Amino acid sequence: MNKSRIFKTLLNITVVSALPFMASAQKVNWQNLDLKTDTTFGISTEKAYKELLKGKKSTKVIVAVNDGGVDAQHEDLKRVMWVNAKEVAGNGKDDDKNGYIDDIHGWNFLGGAKESINYETLELTRLVRRDQVRFASTTDANVAEKDKKDFEAFKKERADLEQQLGEAKANLSGITGFKNALDAVVKKIGKEVPTADDFAKFKPETPVEGRIQNAVAGALKDMTFTEFYNDQILEGLKYYTQQANYNLNVDYDPRGIVGDDPNNSKEKFYGNNDVAGPDALHGSHVSGIIGADRTNKLGIMGVADNVAIMGVRCTPNGDERDKDVANAIRYAVDNGAKVINMSFGKSYSWDKATVDEAVKYAVSKDVLLVHAAGNDNKDLEVENNFPNSKYLDGTVASSWITVGASGWKDDETLKASFSNFGKTQVDVFAPGVNINSTVPGSKYKEENGTSMASPVVAGLAALIRSYYPKLTAVEVKDIIMKSVVKINHNVSYKKGEGPDAQSVSVPFSDLCVSGGIVNAYNALKLAATYKK
Repeated sequence: MNKSRIFKTLLNITVVSALPFMASAQKVNWQNLDLKTDTTFGISTEKAYKELLKGKKSTKVIVAVNDGGVDAQHEDLKRVMWVNAKEVAGNGKDDDKNGYIDDIHGWNFLGGAKESINYETLELTRLVRRDQVRFASTTDANVAEKDKKDFEAFKKERADLEQQLGEAKANLSGITGFKNALDAVVKKIGKEVPTADDFAKFKPETPVEGRIQNAVAGALKDMTFTEFYNDQILEGLKYYTQQANYNLNVDYDPRGIVGDDPNNSKEKFYGNNDVAGPDALHGSHVSGIIGADRTNKLGIMGVADNVAIMGVRCTPNGDERDKDVANAIRYAVDNGAKVINMSFGKSYSWDKATVDEAVKYAVSKDVLLVHAAGNDNKDLEVENNFPNSKYLDGTVASSWITVGASGWKDDETLKASFSNFGKTQVDVFAPGVNINSTVPGSKYKEENGTSMASPVVAGLAALIRSYYPKLTAVEVKDIIMKSVVKINHNVSYKKGEGPDAQSVSVPFSDLCVSGGIVNAYNALKLAATYKK
């Protein structure tokens, strides 16, 4: 799953780096604002509704959110959730004969008879676990000629895993130490929620206390102590604990919960109907960006105003399995989705051929697939990110869009610092920084990531298909690509990692195929010119 957190090491203490601050008046809906009228680089959604769509009729479009789970009862989502009218809720029968019992709002391919998977390993971990059995007694001296390529790949993957696990354990130790030291400083200050002024007045007695004072003082310029402690320290602790104990642990395997054969990619009928699962934050956030109720005067407003959100759970807190990704795509297509959002990704693939076949199926059924580019600040021209639009045979999916993340300022910081990019591998950019959206319990939260940029584009695709239902998926992609706001200046990003990282400045056109930020107003004007 794409992660939206960004970490750095400061004075040997791991902390979470704050993203740029935005005025509160702009936060709630900035991705839908207009650069000229609002001085905020959104996609001009509100301008489109006001000037182009007022009084026009639309057709409901089903958008599948293939993700980690959706809170179907959220105040801003419950009216826009897809409802399977052919299924009788709670009767324990497969009324519509589609192979999935009581799939009212979608399906959960990570569920079993009693519970659902929450944490999972990375694909890298699973590949190492598989191949360390195969090559248990193999060395460079005795490896068979026919196995040399696979053995070399295994050694490289094992080294990658060992490095990541070592870093995760070191970061877990660092952030645990930071938290313990911070708790001690807060206790000395004598206030449960100290202010920036309290930290400024604090007299450190040890070097560690001095480093804590400096680190927190810098963080509190942009946020409250509660925000810093909960959203950054505790979230960072949770993140690295998850990495060390689950994601990168070859001894951890929760798949028995599902009860399927994880190595049988042809198996399709497994899971349960719990579309929320144990952690619906990510999928709910994505869903709100696409289509949160625009009529209820609550919370936020989604990009699209006439959609049905179908929850298809295929992404755990870890890497999704190719089998589940393929089945989630097929389920969405077979149950009427015309747009599928996929805010997930990974560096390794177990069975790309199976995913390719599902993507080809979706393309053949006139479905647009929208995928997040990833959050590692990597060039996808040279780095792998799965799934992707390129099939194993070298051909490319015609109705697939890969999305990078942008910020709200039209300057050198426009590319989100974390966003992957690629001159031929990423199609467009869209807002993905400090995006406020729906989270479980009828609450709202800001998140960052290409995971947030992708649903902006999925929402735009649904908006176009809703008001111009005769347009094909390929035509909708064409419209989105041609209607971007072109960026004619350079943007900066960090190249490399750690202390050796350097800031580079490149033309924005080097980052994606279209060379711009998606724009709803331009797209809808262009859509009106397509003859149907």
